Amino acid sequence: MTAAGDGPWLDDAAGRLVRPFTVSDGRTRPTVALDLMSQVMATGAAPLGYLGPEHAEAIERCRVPVAVAEVAAHLKLPVAVTKVLLADLVDCGALTTKPPAFHHNPTDRALLEAVLDGLRRQL
Repeated sequence: MTAAGDGPWLDDAAGRLVRPFTVSDGRTRPTVALDLMSQVMATGAAPLGYLGPEHAEAIERCRVPVAVAEVAAHLKLPVAVTKVLLADLVDCGALTTKPPAFHHNPTDRALLEAVLDGLRRQL
């Protein structure tokens, strides 16, 4: 088992030891409008104040532009919780966000094929 200050609260056998809603302090609504395909990227600015290990891991995942859904998958958190965490980081200037490139055409065939290829690589 990992100690509380050493990293995410995970137990190899049991999985996450902290309920996801506690990671966001019980908040369910982000302060920034984000959807699953919104792109987030670290700005390089250090966040002020204490942020949990999930915030730090999110910043690491966002060194390059990445979709909100992908961050949630890497953090192994529900998307709603991830959106709250990412919004915290946007609010403090540690992340920047932009709508997905296909914003006006969400059924773009090339995009859907790229998603399918990515899913196949993961399986």
